[in-house]
Amino acid sequence: MKPTSRLGVFILVAPAVLIYCFAVILPFIGTIALSFLRWNGFGSPTWAGLGNYSRALSDSIFRSTFSHVAIYIVATLILEVLLGLALAGFISSLKHSAFYRIALFVPVMLPMVVIAVLWRAIFNSDYGILNAILASLGLTKFQHIWLGDTKTALFAICFVSGWVFSGFYMAIFTAALNRLPTDVIESARLDGSGEMSIFTKIKIPMIRQVTSVAILICITGGLQGFDLFYVLTDGGPYHTTEVPTTFMVKSVFRDGEFGYGSALSIIVSVAGLAMAYLFNLWQKRTRVDVEY
Repeated sequence: MKPTSRLGVFILVAPAVLIYCFAVILPFIGTIALSFLRWNGFGSPTWAGLGNYSRALSDSIFRSTFSHVAIYIVATLILEVLLGLALAGFISSLKHSAFYRIALFVPVMLPMVVIAVLWRAIFNSDYGILNAILASLGLTKFQHIWLGDTKTALFAICFVSGWVFSGFYMAIFTAALNRLPTDVIESARLDGSGEMSIFTKIKIPMIRQVTSVAILICITGGLQGFDLFYVLTDGGPYHTTEVPTTFMVKSVFRDGEFGYGSALSIIVSVAGLAMAYLFNLWQKRTRVDVEY
């Protein structure tokens, strides 16, 4: 068989395509079909038509989950992407930066459930480290039921997410900054530009594409967030930290409403695709190619 044979290309690609179809396409088609049915996992399903979708769109709790995840995404864009970019700029200017890169990246390597259990203990109002530190500093008035208060629970989760993933984005931005041509930066230094000016006016514009990818990952990943919300608060208190994924899982595995849960998953998937499409459309309209 010739190296340029089309049959050879199809043979090489076929295993990956088959696995993708079996693991992604078929379940997705099955979820779409199930979203038009009422089924509790036992017996025969009944036709529901668009009933599951109309019920989802009229459910006030489900609608509120999108506002909660929107707050979470905005907060993580600051605590993860922006902070990761700042950390990358600071660490890349150090001579011995390997230790700091590893230390900041360690939380990313830990299982999310382990991190959630750890921070749930830290935020605990009775024996948590956070309230204990505040008490030792004489700041007892700032002690709080962090995960049990409707005003602080969501922001506590956002803080934990930022603590975990800022190191991930720091690694991405550090790799991008290390690839920049040194002659441009050295020329700016010779012209008298300071390090902060070089970072904000030269380095950041030159890694614009990497920044766009990082923002897109943060947005789509935020919409898929589940572990922290489920372990830390389980959507409480009073559904103030309920996000689409936790609401969907409860509908399926707690309430046994497989058809309704499938409709919720389709709505969430469409919302994610729409967000990614709008972001890419905005990127095309505002893109300024930087040549170097």
